[in-house]
Amino acid sequence: MLKKIDRYIIGKYLSSFFFTIVLITMVSVVIDLSERIAKFLSQDCTWQEVVFDYYVNFIPYINGQLWPLFALIAVIFFTSRIASDNEIIAILSSGVSYNRVLVPYLVASSIIAGLFWYGKNYVIPRSTKIKNEFESKYISRNQKKVLSNNVHFFLSPTEKVYIRYYKQKDSTAHSFRFERIEKGKLVYVLKAGKLKLKELPNRWSTNKYEERFFDGNKERFVKHDKTELDTIFEFTPDDFVRHSKQMEMMTSDKLQEFINVERSRGLGTAKKFETEMHRRNADPFTIIILTLIGFAVAARKARGGIGLNLAVGIILGAGFVVLAQFSETFSTNLSLHPALGAWMPNIIFFLVALYLLSRGQK
Repeated sequence: MLKKIDRYIIGKYLSSFFFTIVLITMVSVVIDLSERIAKFLSQDCTWQEVVFDYYVNFIPYINGQLWPLFALIAVIFFTSRIASDNEIIAILSSGVSYNRVLVPYLVASSIIAGLFWYGKNYVIPRSTKIKNEFESKYISRNQKKVLSNNVHFFLSPTEKVYIRYYKQKDSTAHSFRFERIEKGKLVYVLKAGKLKLKELPNRWSTNKYEERFFDGNKERFVKHDKTELDTIFEFTPDDFVRHSKQMEMMTSDKLQEFINVERSRGLGTAKKFETEMHRRNADPFTIIILTLIGFAVAARKARGGIGLNLAVGIILGAGFVVLAQFSETFSTNLSLHPALGAWMPNIIFFLVALYLLSRGQK
């Protein structure tokens, strides 16, 4: 049951946090507008597109980057204020334990973390997709890349495709080769000079192709010069297009589906997307951990006041960001497991939080 002092601290935390976020969001929008206004004026875009397609969706995107850090700053700011007014000392002197004072902080941070989790998994990806499509159209036209040369991928664990050149304009695959493998041995090969999309999403056709059937040391070769092959392959024209910020634009459901497809096709990009999936679940817990650190830093009445506490908080926040970037790089490009890469900063800073809290109790 929350008491009056709990509601007081929760109100202080939430009001400080959202006030800080509103201010930094306004500053971010102004800075971004000052950098991009020349491009907006030079492009054929309307002010409605700039406001509703870009900036309305820019706000969730920038908040998704800043919430954990500004939760730390908000906690340090308002806790330093009440500590300087001797309110923390009064609470502890009334018989409330140090750990009990943490309860409203944990409640408030859990509310923010819950909103952040939902936003990271569903709201922000949808808004980022609209923002990125606007950027692709008017600002950065090179965000989309077509896999056009020497494309290899698996359709299933036993089926592999190679395309020497893919032409996006008319959806044709040149020098197409399809292989089927059973029990570790090649059993079937289909080769076509040109494979053309006949019907969306994945119906393809060719009128000149070769087939090879393998049975141990025996091989059977069939050449078709005029017979049309009309078949379905488990790939679509969209599979040849990659957006440079593709994983940012997928909700978690879509992202998990994409990871499963990439794994089944044997493509090496799945690890990067797995790391992103784990990060979306780890980041909300970051808010709770940084809240504990912020309380431990600011609960004591310091001679340096709020300024010193904020400086310590910013240094710790910067350290967390640097560690998160390192762990993400190691998990994406090296042998670190994606789950460990996403959760390692939280684990390390949770231990830091426990250490700071233990010193605070003394």
